[in-house]
Amino acid sequence: MKPKKVDDHMSANYAEELGNLLSAKSQTIAVAESCTGGLLGSTLTDVPGSSLYFLGGMVAYSDTIKVELLGVPASTIKKNGAVSEKTSLIMASMITDHFVSDIGIAITGIMGPSGGSPEKPVGTVFLAVASEDDEISKESHFKGTREEIKTASVRAALRLAIEFLDDSC
Repeated sequence: MKPKKVDDHMSANYAEELGNLLSAKSQTIAVAESCTGGLLGSTLTDVPGSSLYFLGGMVAYSDTIKVELLGVPASTIKKNGAVSEKTSLIMASMITDHFVSDIGIAITGIMGPSGGSPEKPVGTVFLAVASEDDEISKESHFKGTREEIKTASVRAALRLAIEFLDDSC
């Protein structure tokens, strides 16, 4: 059975709003994604003119890639888990270093249908935004199919980045 298409109109609006903020501030952005598998970067690049502010991203789906290529300390993943606030903050910070961007967004979570636990059920997602001077994170819990959770995660990450930029005025 073909998965139901998730309406991503709101994600597109948030991506455009974020792009306008980045352009107005002459800032650049890079993304580090795990559970969304590149959907955040794709959503950002759906906006015409995104090449002015979007530098690129990394899909660090496995813990090995988070450690070896992104630079998340293995001890952080061992102590806190790959799906944690600490891991998401390090991912956001490290992606800014790798791409030499002004800000970085990170998403890590559990999409399901398996992989969850009582402490971190399916739909648990940690989002983070970081710059050289500041960082913000958020824990979210979404319900639905994998596709619905991925879309909700991207929307939430875009909203968090907008909030981050608005607060840094």
